[in-house]
Amino acid sequence: MASSVFHAPSGAPSIKQLECQNYVGLGPSVTLRFNCVKTKTVTARRLVVTASKSHDGATKKLGISDAECEAAVVAGNIPEAPPVPPKPAAPAGTPVVPSLPLSRRPRRNRKSPAMRASFQETNLSPANFVYPLFIHEGEEDTPIGAMPGCYRLGWRHGLVQEVAKARDVGVNSVVLFPKVPDALKSPTGDEAYNDNGLVPRTIRLLKDRYPDLVIYTDVALDPYSSDGHDGIVREDGVIMNDETVHQLCKQAVSQARAGADVVSPSDMMDGRVGAIRAALDAEGFQHVSIMSYTAKYASSFYGPFREALESNPRFGDKKTYQMNPANYREALVEAQADEAEGADILLVKPGLPYLDVIRLLRDKYPLPIAAYQVSGEYSMIKAGGALKMIDEQRVMMESLMCLRRAGADIILTYFALQAARCLCGEKRL
Repeated sequence: MASSVFHAPSGAPSIKQLECQNYVGLGPSVTLRFNCVKTKTVTARRLVVTASKSHDGATKKLGISDAECEAAVVAGNIPEAPPVPPKPAAPAGTPVVPSLPLSRRPRRNRKSPAMRASFQETNLSPANFVYPLFIHEGEEDTPIGAMPGCYRLGWRHGLVQEVAKARDVGVNSVVLFPKVPDALKSPTGDEAYNDNGLVPRTIRLLKDRYPDLVIYTDVALDPYSSDGHDGIVREDGVIMNDETVHQLCKQAVSQARAGADVVSPSDMMDGRVGAIRAALDAEGFQHVSIMSYTAKYASSFYGPFREALESNPRFGDKKTYQMNPANYREALVEAQADEAEGADILLVKPGLPYLDVIRLLRDKYPLPIAAYQVSGEYSMIKAGGALKMIDEQRVMMESLMCLRRAGADIILTYFALQAARCLCGEKRL
């Protein structure tokens, strides 16, 4: 008796999609072993193919030509194959009803993991992530209490190691946020454009180690301001717009000089995109992109971030320059101005609570759209997972997919490394 093994997939090979591990990933193909018996008769050879449940054994050919196989079938010697599976039984007590007269049953396209993967409209990849990283002057990595799993990274050691981990799983874009010593802060934030400051030094180090790394930078005065605001504060508490823009231009040029690929004004001052574009071009940095925080709302979701950088406003709030969370159409006003002034990417912040705004900008503008899944969003998922109230990994992946579905081309997320590992099929988090 000769043995021949055929591979009959019960589903499909494992697929790396949103639903990693037990989400949408499919199980391995089932290998069926067939025992093939070759018998000689006066008129023709007869093939008997029977299926067994054994999953081992090597594939062996029978040494029969195509013509002999076809002749056997024509002669009525049809090889045996597994029988038609029986119809699954309904549970006892299920009512017997006539089929609904439906010509369209959408569930047909959702009936198996392979079918769902085939028709998935939105995909998520590590290339869609920009990894926000906090840096400081120290050598040790300091945990951030309100953001489990996040640290202030030593710029010469921990940061380099974290970037290496991210690159290993396909995340090759980072955005830097500095924790500046209080002694270097001032009312006008002059440290923001110090060519030998923390951010320019870090950019030069990362570009030396990883020349192809895409580095985004934050353009705003709040990490450098003794007042904790994004702009210069007048004695009556008013945030000065044009004077702040002047400082931001110097900051953006300093970052570009160090090697930044994308400067990202997050300050929400009027006219800053056009002024920064002009300043960059005047210094020969036409190749440096601008990702504008176009629709940055005065949100309560930023609390953990401000703890990370110790950059809470010394007084008041940021409502005179950041957008009102109640406003939708106003995002079009900001986007129209940023596009006209030369922005290359439009960003919405926060992310998940503002899916409607992401979709609005996606539908209205041809520019790439970014979404920032902010610290509060991250920390809520982490807290829910720690309390076993939600499945952290599944909620993480679903939230990122929703941002993509709404129209975000890239997502700034503290989950970048964890999500990329999930997408790459790694077990560790």
